Amino acid sequence: MVTFKDLEFKPKKLGHLPGGTSTRCEFDNGYSISIVAGEHMYCTPKKNLDDPEDYSSFEVAVFKGEEWATKQFLPHHHDDVIGYQDRGEINSLMLLIQSEN
Repeated sequence: MVTFKDLEFKPKKLGHLPGGTSTRCEFDNGYSISIVAGEHMYCTPKKNLDDPEDYSSFEVAVFKGEEWATKQFLPHHHDDVIGYQDRGEINSLMLLIQSEN
């Protein structure tokens, strides 16, 4: 199983809100998780930093192909993007996603 410590973050330079760091992990079952942090993201601190170790929480979204799937795994949330997730919460979500058939 893939966990947070296995992820490779890169500087977030593309997109409509550049700066900070990001990663996207594709799982064998067709799901993926996007994890971002930066000045305009729901993370702690809300700053553009290059090293993911400098963040204590991140903004997360789940996809099935190109479709949003976050609510499938976190139905109590009201958005496709979940903010302020710490490493433990992200690990739990990643294990849940990987257990989905």
